[in-house]
Amino acid sequence: MSARPRRRVAAALVGIVAVGAAGCGVLPDLPEPLPDTVVPSFPPPEEVEGSEILSPDGFDAVSRMAVRIRNIGCEGLSTGSGFAIDATTLITNKHVVDSSESLQLLTYDGRDIPAATASTADLADLAIVRTTDELPAYPTLATQDPERGDQVTVVGYPEGGRLTVTQGEVIGTTTDPLNANLGEVLITDAEVEPGSSGSAALNDAGEVIGVVYAKTSTDKSLLVPVSTVQSMLADEGSFTPAEPCA
Repeated sequence: MSARPRRRVAAALVGIVAVGAAGCGVLPDLPEPLPDTVVPSFPPPEEVEGSEILSPDGFDAVSRMAVRIRNIGCEGLSTGSGFAIDATTLITNKHVVDSSESLQLLTYDGRDIPAATASTADLADLAIVRTTDELPAYPTLATQDPERGDQVTVVGYPEGGRLTVTQGEVIGTTTDPLNANLGEVLITDAEVEPGSSGSAALNDAGEVIGVVYAKTSTDKSLLVPVSTVQSMLADEGSFTPAEPCA
């Protein structure tokens, strides 16, 4: 669900400048095309979509923990979301950081955080990113999975754009359609879009109950449950260094 926009080609307009007594025209050389690796940083948005559904304190908490991720790889740029679990560790999806030449992490207030290392899991669509600078804030992981009917709040950067907060509820579980060995994953009706991959899903207490990793054909969101996240974080062998793009 990471978003990979098409490349855009910028056209430069040039004028003919008259020089010399004879009035000859000289056409300046065209500038070199911009390299694909140049990715601008964006200022923080003036408002956040969906912020009205949270209290001011709740909104401040979720905005500080969510991180926008840009993956500059051999095939271009893709975007995703992530969230902190301690001062220098992010959780996101494996497919968000796969085949990366470099990762760019951006906080809600416009601060760039350098990525040090990235590791991915084989069992689930999860990844860990370590940072060199400290992250603004991080939530608590819930001690148990939610039940059917429990409310869920998803916080992330769909389409690589503004920070967005959506709400829904857990409507059931299903066998993971992408990783057969993973077992059961959560289904919710909270709205997500490409770029929401790696977003935190929170319960009413603001605790993480899952990680968004896919969207179904019926517009439902799929979450890796927090019980799986907790067990994989406890096993050092669950994650291996991510392979860079070749």
